[in-house]
Amino acid sequence: MKPQVKQCKGVEIQTFDGRVDVAVEDFIDRHRDECLEDAFYVCDLSDILRKVERWQRQLPRVDPHYAVKCNDDAVVLETLAGMGMGFDCASKGEIKKMLDIGVDPSRIIYANPCKQSNHIKYAASHNVKLMTFDNLDELEKIKVVCPDAKLVLRILPAEFKARCNLGIKFGAPQADVPALLNRARKLQLDIVGVSFHVGSGCQEAAAFPAAVQLARETFDLALAFGFQPYLLDIGGGFPGDETASISFEEICVELCTSLDYWFPEGSGVEIIAEPGRYMVASAYTLAVNVIAKRRPCAELDPEEKTAVEEAKVMYYVNDGVYGSFNCLLYDHATVRPIVPKISDDEPLHMSSIWGPTCDGLDCIATKTLLPELDVGDWIMFRNMGAYTLSAGSTFNGMPRPRGHYLVGMEELANLDCQQGAYLHQQVQTTPPTLLDAPAFDGLCFTY
Repeated sequence: MKPQVKQCKGVEIQTFDGRVDVAVEDFIDRHRDECLEDAFYVCDLSDILRKVERWQRQLPRVDPHYAVKCNDDAVVLETLAGMGMGFDCASKGEIKKMLDIGVDPSRIIYANPCKQSNHIKYAASHNVKLMTFDNLDELEKIKVVCPDAKLVLRILPAEFKARCNLGIKFGAPQADVPALLNRARKLQLDIVGVSFHVGSGCQEAAAFPAAVQLARETFDLALAFGFQPYLLDIGGGFPGDETASISFEEICVELCTSLDYWFPEGSGVEIIAEPGRYMVASAYTLAVNVIAKRRPCAELDPEEKTAVEEAKVMYYVNDGVYGSFNCLLYDHATVRPIVPKISDDEPLHMSSIWGPTCDGLDCIATKTLLPELDVGDWIMFRNMGAYTLSAGSTFNGMPRPRGHYLVGMEELANLDCQQGAYLHQQVQTTPPTLLDAPAFDGLCFTY
């Protein structure tokens, strides 16, 4: 849902508006009534269900395997697992988490090219045999620990603009591919496919066709070495919210054309992907409480004015860069504060927003125009579902935000009991009237 934007003295200010915002406001009111101040998430599971449907419509040939590292919220994992989703796991811990909720090992790809030996052993002992590699030493390790692995060679695609460039760490250059294939053949290992990743948060649609063509060349080399590859893994990189510089549909147009050309239907090649932020980014809204406020006690002398004055109102909130806003440091994210609806003539002040820890690095926004806020007021941030809560810590003893979950009755009606077993169970066990928000027709539960 696009944010409501108000023009206040010529400046655009985002304000609460829309179905999910109504739900967030309802929770805020309830927090006030119960004297609660802790930050919290509201996850619109309907948004995730619509994303799955959108994927199936735009990329019908591509089987998505959700990247667990992006957001390992148990409710999200249970929901996706209940819909039959596959999963991209990067460690023993992630594999165990998925197996524990009943995901079949055949629906898991161990998509970390550089793995710990005992993690490989754990995967093998639980019949998770599909795994990636991109170097000779990994082949030697796998031969010892899991000689019957189903290997996927991760190649290095050409560099295009992306939020996070993964090519600096993973992916075999094309010049190394013959040596890797030759060594795998001598070790009698089975290479079943090729994978690539164009970078997290891809910003150029042309990245995918270029990588698909390179994958075709690698397939042909593997065939020449006597392997019988049948799997193409196109990785992730798909945008997760409407503020992205390129749309999901723009990527799909070019991607589908290239897939149909290089790996046409009937070629016998199975195609999977590893979407993370696409599935969850826009589903999460974070609400933080203003726990403290600081401003100069007196006006500065005109001759002493400095840049400090430009953001003279400092707000301290109860989540920061050591928690959910780690995305500012690790994911190159940008966030924009959203405040309750304001009048058109309300004055704005140059402000800064700070996290709750005792570290000067803990700054969410150095300069942002906001109306006057008081201690106890709430600020909201949209699109907080990707690479936020999964990497958040409890530094300084600060708690992680609790989660509240929404799912619309319309989306539930489109799920059969087998697909949406987890959500249908919630319907049976949670009072539908829990959320007192007339604009929301659905179910709410807290985990």
